[in-house]
Amino acid sequence: MSSLHLEYEVEGNNFVSAGQATEKVKFCLKGMGINPADIRRIAIAMYEAEINMVIHANGGKALVDIFVDKIVVKLVDTGPGIADIDKAMTPGFSTATDSIRDLGFGAGMGLHNMKKYTDEMYVESTVGVGTTITLVVNFS
Repeated sequence: MSSLHLEYEVEGNNFVSAGQATEKVKFCLKGMGINPADIRRIAIAMYEAEINMVIHANGGKALVDIFVDKIVVKLVDTGPGIADIDKAMTPGFSTATDSIRDLGFGAGMGLHNMKKYTDEMYVESTVGVGTTITLVVNFS
């Protein structure tokens, strides 16, 4: 059982609101006295996942469970899915359009950074159905 459960809607194609769920989680963790280094790690990973939902999946949900010893963030979308997860994990690989790249996104580091900044990361995806990414950061 989690100490705290939070849920946020992530709006697709809305770059103005992108990152708001991440900011709310950071604020909550700061208020709980969580180590700033741990907050930074989950914030980086969660923002990458959130921006991917904005760009590629027409939004989705961020489900956050904060425990005494860790945070688990599950990001669920009903977007196009990821055809080749291994390829998508490769730094620099991106399916972002030129217009997204013109906005400064789409460098192909999203999944790579999620894995880099978490203790555990799971990606489940079905083409035409959607993607669920689970991020876990253990508190130090």
